[in-house]
Amino acid sequence: MPLTNTQIKYYDSNVLRLPKDKRETYNAQVDRLIAALKDSLKKQDKITIKKVVKAGSFAKHTILRPNAQNPADVDVVFYISGQKVDEETFATLSQKIYDALVSLYPNKSVEDFEIQRKAAKVTFVGTGLEVDIVPVIENPNKEGYGWQFDRIDGSKTETCAPCQVNFVKARKDDDPDFRTLVRLAKRWRTWKEVPLKSFHIELIMAHVLEVNGKTGSLEKRFRDFLLYIVQSGLKEVIKFPENGWVPQFKDTVVIIDPVCDTNNVASRITEDERKEIVQLAEESWETAHFASIEDDFEVWKELFGKGFKVEDAA
Repeated sequence: MPLTNTQIKYYDSNVLRLPKDKRETYNAQVDRLIAALKDSLKKQDKITIKKVVKAGSFAKHTILRPNAQNPADVDVVFYISGQKVDEETFATLSQKIYDALVSLYPNKSVEDFEIQRKAAKVTFVGTGLEVDIVPVIENPNKEGYGWQFDRIDGSKTETCAPCQVNFVKARKDDDPDFRTLVRLAKRWRTWKEVPLKSFHIELIMAHVLEVNGKTGSLEKRFRDFLLYIVQSGLKEVIKFPENGWVPQFKDTVVIIDPVCDTNNVASRITEDERKEIVQLAEESWETAHFASIEDDFEVWKELFGKGFKVEDAA
């Protein structure tokens, strides 16, 4: 007998989803950092912060509950005004933010944390929360948009952090179970070590929702997510109603950023990785199909780990 929606929602609520009290703690910690940093930056002229936006899985409510292997992380986008795109790099912007952080907390007097220079990452030792500070040069002519610099090759990409958050919210408004399915897929990705990023999973799941609709049980819809990867081989161009004209890409896998038509968010997936993703999805679909038909609860742990549970222990 397949897993019921009630069982999967139990697993999501009690194992996968970030608890409300933890979210409130992290929000407060990040808000204090943002407020202190903005106040500090007002007192010097190195950089002008126009606004700050929480982004990533935390803001989209698709973040997984942290554990020893996977700490909680929050992306915080700093929209910087008055800087020229052609004259800045990720290194120069990160250095300015790094200098401001060191100046703000020379003795870690407010909260205990570590600053990684390269990524402008703040790690709070007490809660284990990791905050990635992402500098974006504001586009004054396009609300919410700006240019983000790639940490590896230095290229610039137009982005809109609030738009990406709203993209997921729109899918959740259309399908109340969308975030549950995304978290389920992320847990599968983590346990099976599938070379897909969280953003990839959100977009593939959104595409499957668009193609298949929201009918069927949660278990079937998760299996359909795996089946799509297998049947398409990730060789189809994935794009969304939010996109306009999309250029042709020569990359192995093409998943268009719904907020930027010229950005392929999967451009770094290699052919070997694509084959690995498809193979893992096929093996996992077969495992899920067997577990569903045989009503074998233990087999589901092969996909989600030993922490998989659908009811309280007796």
